[in-house]
Amino acid sequence: MALLAEPNAVFKPDQQSAMDALGVKTYKLGSDSPHEIAGAVDAGTLVIFVPGQVRAQPAANLTIPRSTLQSLVDMDLPVQPVFVDHPRDSLLRIENPSRQRESVIIILPMITADALTLPSLWEALLLGSMEAFDARPAMKGNITNFIVRGMKAFGSQAALYDGADNSQTSYHKILAAAIVLSREIKAFTKQPRIGIVLPPGRGAMIANLAALLAGKTPVNLNFSASKESIESAIKQAEIDRFLTADIFVRKMQTFPWPSLKHLMFLERLLPTWKGRIAKWLVAVKTLPASVLVKLLGIPSQGGEEATLLFTSGSSGDPKGVVLSHRNLLANVNQFGSRLNLTPSDKILGCLPLFHSFGSTVTLFYALVDGLSVVTYPSPLDTPKLAELVEKHQISLMVATPTFLRGYLKRGKREQFASLKLVVTGAEKLPLALEEEFRNRFGKPVLEGYGLTETSPATNLNLPDPEPDPAQPDLPIIPSRRLGSVGQLLPGIALRITSAATEEPLPIDQSGMIWLRGANIFNGYLKQPRKTEEVLLNGWFRTGDIGRLDGDGFLHIEGRLSRFSKIGGEMVPHETVEEHINRALGLDAESERKIAIVGLPDPDKGEMLVLLSCVASAAVKQELINLRYTLLDKGVPSLWIPKRLVPVESIPILQSGKLDIKGCEKLATRPE
Repeated sequence: MALLAEPNAVFKPDQQSAMDALGVKTYKLGSDSPHEIAGAVDAGTLVIFVPGQVRAQPAANLTIPRSTLQSLVDMDLPVQPVFVDHPRDSLLRIENPSRQRESVIIILPMITADALTLPSLWEALLLGSMEAFDARPAMKGNITNFIVRGMKAFGSQAALYDGADNSQTSYHKILAAAIVLSREIKAFTKQPRIGIVLPPGRGAMIANLAALLAGKTPVNLNFSASKESIESAIKQAEIDRFLTADIFVRKMQTFPWPSLKHLMFLERLLPTWKGRIAKWLVAVKTLPASVLVKLLGIPSQGGEEATLLFTSGSSGDPKGVVLSHRNLLANVNQFGSRLNLTPSDKILGCLPLFHSFGSTVTLFYALVDGLSVVTYPSPLDTPKLAELVEKHQISLMVATPTFLRGYLKRGKREQFASLKLVVTGAEKLPLALEEEFRNRFGKPVLEGYGLTETSPATNLNLPDPEPDPAQPDLPIIPSRRLGSVGQLLPGIALRITSAATEEPLPIDQSGMIWLRGANIFNGYLKQPRKTEEVLLNGWFRTGDIGRLDGDGFLHIEGRLSRFSKIGGEMVPHETVEEHINRALGLDAESERKIAIVGLPDPDKGEMLVLLSCVASAAVKQELINLRYTLLDKGVPSLWIPKRLVPVESIPILQSGKLDIKGCEKLATRPE
């Protein structure tokens, strides 16, 4: 056996003595001849690569510099990839490190010399990360069990700060109220699921926790969707009872409310239960967590359904996404381990809980890891939200690019001084918007990626680690790349296939993105055919087109539903929009002014239609001028819109995503 080590790999004296005694030869990467190493391998010597120290953010999937990996690939030798996971470095706060494995080693299939490339090595190591993560005991756990233990452990210091009424409620008291409400829910409905129609706030947190404690699946309904979409979701989920509030029923007149006997109004009932809540509060504070979960009848292992969310329906009817206990616990750990927040940090919780990020990150993650949440019922009231960030010294703000534009209009630099992380997702982050936000507030915007079906987070950009003053020469593993959605979270594997043929491609080539991990859902509610369309042997077909670069950053190049097949060529709508924004001088705009829609065309299969808020009355001439401008910029003729439709505004869903169905309706209006 021989060791191939990086120049900055340090062996302790006792380690070196043991290697010398065993006759282990040590090579230094870059200084020793690759021919000598190759000769040793040809002679039957097993050569093990030992990476050196680096500076990296917590829970990084790979802590070996790209240049080092490329050097290994360039040796033209067969490689046996080995992934080593250290679970104790990225646990949930309530997990006991001493009860966790110190290391998990995954030995992956051999990669032959002729098949070895940087992408193939990356792909193998990501599979190793997934297998190691799957071995964690928490993946068999029950999310309710973890929540109760987290609220018990941190409830005296963690609290919900309701920005709507300036109240503060400790997690101990919220847990006590939820326990009392859970008893009422059991008597209120015999169905396995219960609807929740509430904005972010104390009531919504209590309602979701109470549903779980009652053994029910909470279904946070998208009250901003169309009446038809809401009715479809209620029917699919077989919901017969709802938790809500008087003021919300009066406000949401278009919601298909059932008769009053099917509604439970929290603000009416909770004050009448003060005595019962007080008794449970004493129990929550005094009983050990192990006794509390047993008293509440919460199992240690989770089931197949913990929560039910419905897709936005931006490109079709809403689909019910069933997320299991395993899915939620995985994503809470994956997301939380990379954020690396402390108990003193606070999260801004203004995204609706029917939004997957709002549900997992600002509800389940906060409760399990004992982080305080500052809630507000709407993500659109950016002046008020900016005040709350400053008042409560919030550390993490999760928003969409659409909502970030609101902060640019009304926010002040000093209001955002406390923010450690500004994370955005749901739609592509325009680079001009990121630059404007960073220059205005001194905070970089960190783009992430996820889908409802992935619980939701899969990728995240983070600030690059600072150099170590004591070891300034240590290599730094980058954590952020503008234009990408960041590196994969721990425990998630990736593969790329051709969008046309689904044949495997190297992961650095553009194609359909497939993901696999403990956070991937098991299927759509009562829709086996649609489930089969997206799940294959544990792999989830995201519907997005993209590639992974050499440092592990994922670049999203468009959604398949936002491609048009014109004359046999796949044309990406988002890329066309970028060209048009530059041509019209709109790339510095903070609000979306244009959108591309694909419609059927008898000649080419499909045609592109441009929706524009800045079009003049001379529509035909403006389209001609745009065509010549784009051609001069080298844009292919097939990529140029065939029609231009002036509109007052571009339809946007409450989640911040482009409303594709709404855009298609505008595009099909008679000329």
